[in-house]
Parts: sequence; structure tokens; C-alpha cells
Amino acid sequence: MAKRERSLAGKVVVITGAAQGIGASTATALSRLGAKVVIGDLDQVLAEKTAAELGAEALPLDVTDTRGFTEFLDEVERRVGPIDVLINNAGIMPLAPLDEEDDAATRRLLEINLHAVIHGTREAVKRMRPRGTGHIVNIASMAGKAGFPGAATYCATKHAVVGLSESVHLELHGTGVLVSCVMPAVVRTELASGLGEAKFFKSVQPEDVAQAIVDALRRPKFDVFVPASLDAMGRITRLLPRRLGEGLLRALGGDKILSSATHSSARAEYESRAARSAPAAEKGADS
Repeated sequence: MAKRERSLAGKVVVITGAAQGIGASTATALSRLGAKVVIGDLDQVLAEKTAAELGAEALPLDVTDTRGFTEFLDEVERRVGPIDVLINNAGIMPLAPLDEEDDAATRRLLEINLHAVIHGTREAVKRMRPRGTGHIVNIASMAGKAGFPGAATYCATKHAVVGLSESVHLELHGTGVLVSCVMPAVVRTELASGLGEAKFFKSVQPEDVAQAIVDALRRPKFDVFVPASLDAMGRITRLLPRRLGEGLLRALGGDKILSSATHSSARAEYESRAARSAPAAEKGADS
């Protein structure tokens, strides 16, 4: 029997890092379905512009400020109501071979891509579990299922998000609180500046990811691959002996997807912005 489709009208949805890219596209799609969307982003000016276009709300948020993140969620509930959906979307992808990655970049990746997702997920569970309802959506990546040269720490954080999501999904079994883990291929946002294409690793648009998220909220499921064909590709390569799997990855050009852009001038603006994306974490490191 097909799952009954859930209505998203009137649902309070919080999306981190939603001033642009996947987050903004998801906010757009959910707003059109009648959800009460709240955008949290470090770039308050852009967040307010995006929210104004959608009839949504925007509040300042640095996900690396743990106390501030909690207070942000408190403010959402004061203004709009109990949170029905939290989408942990904020993330960065600076590229470099591991031996060229400085410790500050490593810390930013861990704080934004992992610690913030852990904290957001924990806060959501605390709010949703007593009510017996809610949905947590964690944005990971296909890089959470495989390693790609040129982005070792990024891949590590996304592997961790997948593991976190799987564990919390099991912890919440039977509580009424759901978890989805979204694993897209390369998404054509600013984060993908300078990245090329590879055979059978077709990139997608942020609207594709947004639609997949909407579908997972309407008809809940844990694994959300974008495109869906990534699931089959991943299963096949995991069945192969490592040497054959790595050979297939190289033959398809998958080993060059990220590494080919590690010194690309086309990424300079993005890399500069990513380096300024964790003010609270930087402040803590300096103190």
C-alpha cells in the first residue's frame, strides 16, 4: 500500500544556511506548499531578501555559535510556533589536498558541517520527542558514502553526518519523530564553482534537491539520493573488491570531480567566503 502523502501546509519549517543555494530553493518549494518557513543564515541581508520574496521569516544565525543556535530555535518557536521540521543545510566545501589544508579550514569544516548538525539535531529531538512528532532532515552528500580526492575533511564530515543520521533514526524509532538524510551529487550552486562533470556522476540543480526534500517530507523515507540513480551506483561499487571499485571510479572520472578544482581561480570568491563563514568558531579558537 502506498504511503499516505502528508500535507506541509501550516508546518513550521526551519532551514539553516538558506539565504541561497539548496536552502533557498527548498524554502521556495515549501513556502509554495503553505509551510511557515524560517530562514537562518549568517548573511542576514541576503536572508531577509530571500525571505521577503517568499513571505517567509529570516533570523540571523551562525551555526557555529552553539548557544546562539539554541536561542535562534527558541526565538522561532516564540514567533511562529513549535518546530515541525528542521533542515540542517548549512555547510561549506573548501577544497585542498589534506597536506595543504590548514588547521583553520579543518576546524571550520568540523564546526559547520558536523558539530552544528549534531547540535541542531539534538535540539530538534529535545523539542520534537516530547510532542511525539517532527521531522529532521540532514543534508549530507554522496561524499558521505565514498571518499573523493581533494576534499578529505569534507568527505569525513559528510560520512559523519550520514552515521549521525542513521544512529538518531534508530534512537527515535517509534517516537513519531522522523529523520531523513539527503545525499546529492554535485549541486550547481556557488559551492560547486569550478567543478567539472564526470561520466555517470551527473550534477544536479538546487531545485532538484529541494524537490527531493519535499518528497521525503510528504512521503517520509530515510535515504534520499539526488539523483535517485546514485543509490544503485553506490550499491554496485560497494559490492566490488576495492581495487575494482577504485578502478571504476577512475575510469568514470569520479576521482577528478573535486581534485581538479582544488587550485581553480574560478573558486577564489567562494573559498574566500567560506573562510569567513564561522565567526563564532574563529573567536573561540582565538580566545
